[in-house]
Order: sequence, then C-alpha cells, then structure tokens
Amino acid sequence: MEVNDLNKEYDKLQVKYGAKELDSIYNGGCTKNPDICFVFMNPTARNIASEKTWKGPKSPWIGTKNIWDLFYEINLMDPDIYKKIKTIKGKEWTEEFAREVYKNVEDNKYFITNLGKCTQLDARELSDSVYKKYLNLLLKEIELINPKIIILFGNQVSSIVLNQKISVSLTRKKCYKKEINNKMYKFFPVYYPVGNGRFNIDKAIEDIKWIIENEIKAKQISI
Repeated sequence: MEVNDLNKEYDKLQVKYGAKELDSIYNGGCTKNPDICFVFMNPTARNIASEKTWKGPKSPWIGTKNIWDLFYEINLMDPDIYKKIKTIKGKEWTEEFAREVYKNVEDNKYFITNLGKCTQLDARELSDSVYKKYLNLLLKEIELINPKIIILFGNQVSSIVLNQKISVSLTRKKCYKKEINNKMYKFFPVYYPVGNGRFNIDKAIEDIKWIIENEIKAKQISI
C-alpha cells in the first residue's frame, strides 16, 4: 500500500465535511523515510489546488506565501524557489511550478500534510469530532512514509493526535512518543505559524531548528 491509496477515503470525507465545490488537499513531499513529517490543521480555498480544474498535485499550501517563510528559515527550501513564491501572486502558480516546489520539498526530505483534508471555503474552525474522523488515516500515512520525527502544529492538532490535552506554550521542545502498528514514533507539538498564529512563527522556527539539530543532525553525526 502507498500513501496515495488513501486519497479515495479523503475524497469521501470531503463530501461529508468540506465545501462541495472544492477538492480535498492530500499531502506532498518525501514519501520514503522523510526526516520530518509536518502536520497542519486543514486546507482552505486559498489553496488553488483545491479547484476542480487543477490537474497538478493536490498538496498543501499551493498558491500561498506565508508558510514558506518557515520552511525557508529552517533551511529546507531552495532560495530561488522561495524568492519566486514570494514574488508571484497566488493565482500565478502553475501546475509545473507546484511540482517544482514539491520536488524541492522531496529533495529536502520532508513531508507536508494536514490532519483534516477537508477543504473549506475559508479559515473556519473545525470541531474536534471532524478532525477525529481523519485521525486513523493520518496515523496510516505516518506508518506508510515512516518519518524520523513528526511536527504537530497547534494545540488542537497536537491534542487530538496525542490523545491528551496539549498546550504548545508549555511543551516547547518536548518529545512525545506514540506507537503506530508496533513502532514508536516521536512527536513534537509546535506553535501554529500562520493565520491567527502568525505572530508565533518566530517561536515555531526556533523550536523546529532546535528539534532538527538535536533529533536529525545529532543522530546523523552519531551514525
């Protein structure tokens, strides 16, 4: 089984919980043992890949700008690609450029996904009950791609995935372990860095840099 095999299930849930005129947004990046899996909340119509006419990758954050600041600042994005993202308008993203961006994500060995794949017209809050409909599918995603670590963005996503009340302000740089199909994975709750959480992006960058240094680079040196 491959991670793309889950898309049919996401499409079924889009009909139930998302905007009927939009498509699901799935995931993207390195699908074979990435260093990091980044888990966000859910997509909105600002992602132009959610349009039904879009034939390119249905991956997170296509046609947006702000989140790529984080990936650039943690040294996981090519400067030329980042510059183009910041220069062009969202609707100017082409399917070819989206593939180029996600090839760069793959080359940097990370994977981007959302807990909820149900695209909404705007940034409305989703209930815990909706996100929980996606939890087993997310855990299957993680099992299939087998990342070294998982970054969970925000209190709500972190609490649902870890099945306990999480406040990211109290758990900075703290590792939680969760077993998925007889294997233990490392999870790190981090501040949500975009939208209403934009003012926390510096804290998110600081913590992710620390996690990379201590969980990825340190392990590579010791091997």
